[in-house]
Amino acid sequence: MRIAIITDGPYGERAYATIKEEFDCDYIVMDPPASAFVDEIDLPEDIIKKLEKADIILSYILHPDLSIELVDALHHKVEWIIVGAWRGDGFKNQLESYGNVTCPENMCDLTENGNPIFDEFVSKFGRPVVKINCQGDKVVDVDVIRCSPCGSTQFVADEMVGESTATLPIKAGLRIQHYPCRAPKMRLFADDECKKEMAANFHKKAFEDALNKDKKDN
Repeated sequence: MRIAIITDGPYGERAYATIKEEFDCDYIVMDPPASAFVDEIDLPEDIIKKLEKADIILSYILHPDLSIELVDALHHKVEWIIVGAWRGDGFKNQLESYGNVTCPENMCDLTENGNPIFDEFVSKFGRPVVKINCQGDKVVDVDVIRCSPCGSTQFVADEMVGESTATLPIKAGLRIQHYPCRAPKMRLFADDECKKEMAANFHKKAFEDALNKDKKDN
């Protein structure tokens, strides 16, 4: 499966570094339009040809007009498009009306939707899932089953080795605060629920579930 990550700004490079470890992945940088509002956008043919080869496109395009133009040009040529940067429910609804486009509130909230290609991707990247190996009340190993696209799950997993199981979920949720999470910025400064807090809760829940499973298995 081939993944293409496209950006016109500072976001996407960490997702590329993480995702390329599991899938064939391209990282494409576009120049944003010079103005916030443009009447017509020319999409470079060479970039479009690269994107057409992907099964899934992850878009970190910040310019809204460029974002919608890319989705309009490519949605029928790829299996799925995940838009990681968007502003406002109206824009989200417009993008998702294409049918095979999703605009998650947070990139670490991706879960299966029934599409085989999409589900193959989110079996590896999306809402965090971990497996914990404990000896007594100490964590000796954490295996990341599903990682957040930005790599924060692996960061937290590495930090949790050696920690006590008694406070592990809370520590995992707090530790994500030390990872330079860009969720609030990619969501373009939304004033609803803090996206970093959402990411912390996802990781706390992942470690809670893993602890419960480890206790049940043992």
